[in-house]
This record gives sequence, structure tokens and C-alpha cells, in this order.
Amino acid sequence: MYIIGLTGGIASGKSTVSRMLRNKGAFIIDADVLAREVVEPGQPAWAEIVARFGPSVVDAAGRLNRHALAEKAFADPLVRRFLENATHPRIKLRTEEELLRARELGYAVAVLDAPLLFEAGWQERVDEVWVVYVPADIQLARLMQRDNLTLDTAKLRVATQMDLAAKASQATVVIDNSNGLLSTECQVNKAWLAVQQKIKGKGKDAG
Repeated sequence: MYIIGLTGGIASGKSTVSRMLRNKGAFIIDADVLAREVVEPGQPAWAEIVARFGPSVVDAAGRLNRHALAEKAFADPLVRRFLENATHPRIKLRTEEELLRARELGYAVAVLDAPLLFEAGWQERVDEVWVVYVPADIQLARLMQRDNLTLDTAKLRVATQMDLAAKASQATVVIDNSNGLLSTECQVNKAWLAVQQKIKGKGKDAG
């Protein structure tokens, strides 16, 4: 099974590319979904986080208040590090379980959709890395519009992630998502075709 690591920056359009790959038949492993699973009430990560921050980060249903936690994480690197330590190993374990499930189901391609792919060191686990890129000014504008943020707040949130241009410099494939949906789709189609050729090549080598 061929594994694509898909990443980008906040508001770069990674989810759009992920949907395109799902429509092409790839098995999508969404790290954001797994991140929500590992902090469900009663899970070990949930218990660690509640023990650290108390009831202020829990809503009426007993679930973590993701907005409150995000505000703390964006404001304090130590909080961000604690949350990463509490969740990343468990997300990685769930990722491996999902990769195994994809193999058992017979998928030819799995996509590890992870915003923190490089930050978590998961690029070593995949066959190639796709980075969804937009210039910094477009990223900020989209983030401000999407989340109704001020420029300063948007800059702060972007700064918590690895620089998008630095990610792009380490990518196998860069999808430029700054020129409209049709342009993005054309790039995805081209990169997907290249993956299919690589898979066929591997099959011939194995034969």
C-alpha cells in the first residue's frame, strides 16, 4: 500500500485536497478526527488534560471545550507542548491502526491527512509528502475571514505552526491552492496520476 502524507498550514486548503483524494478512492486517515477521538470523555488523554486544567476546559456534556483549550495553547507554548505530549502518541497509535485497516480492506493508497505531519516527525512514515501551499498574505486573509479573527490574532495562530514555505521546501509534491479550485484540482490530478505510475512500477519490480 502506498502512503501519502498530506499537510499544509492553517487555512491553506488541505481539507479541500483531502476531499479530492477521497473522491479518487484513497483511504483517508484524518489526524484531526483521531485527535478528537483520543480526548473523548474517559479516555486517558482526556483525564490528563482535565487533571491539568480543571473544569474550566470541560463543557456541560463532559467533553473538552476545544475553543478554550485552543486559546490556552495559542497563547502559551508550554500548554501547547503539554497537549501535544498528551495526544500525539495516542494519535500515532490510532493512525497505525487505521493504516492496518486500510491494508486489510485492500486499498492501494492511504492518505495521512495531518496538519502537524512535520512537527510530529510523521514524514518518515509515508512514501511521499504533499504540501498544500498558499502565500502568507493569502493564508492570513483566508484565516481572518474563516474564523473572524483580527490580523494580529491570525498572525499569532499561523506562527504556532511550522512555516508553510519551509514545509513546501521538503515536499515531494506542492499543491498551490492560491489560484482557484480548478487549478488545485488539475494539480491534484497530475500528482495522483504520478502516484498511480509509481504503484504500477513497484508492481513490475515485485514481479
